[in-house]
Amino acid sequence: MRIWSLHPAHLDHAGLVACWRETLLAQVVLAGETKGYRNHPQLARFRDTSDALGAIGAYLDGIAMEATARGYNFNAGKIRERGFDERLPVTEGQLEYEWRHLGEKLERRSPEYAERWRASTPTAHPLFTVVPGAIESWERI
Repeated sequence: MRIWSLHPAHLDHAGLVACWRETLLAQVVLAGETKGYRNHPQLARFRDTSDALGAIGAYLDGIAMEATARGYNFNAGKIRERGFDERLPVTEGQLEYEWRHLGEKLERRSPEYAERWRASTPTAHPLFTVVPGAIESWERI
């Protein structure tokens, strides 16, 4: 499961769809409706909020907005909670780590997006505020 800290605009089609599906699964996990993935490290940052389902809902909203901007039809009705108005921190180190990881994926599967990747700089998903720091402690390298 990869719940990117990067802005969804950086993802190619396959990455955007995978992120949507995996985050919908994360929503089910955070709701306590499945036994799988309960201890997945990327869920820690959502669990550490005052409203884990609201936070994951805000994350899904960001993905849905990007999908709509591209003309895709993601079912935003699957987002269980809305109205989360906090921003979560993400470290510069985490963003850079994910940026390199995404670049490797794009080089293999999406040359057009890899070219765009090389010409741009990382930005964070709208849910996150970038703060100084190394790779997040929950990241599995």
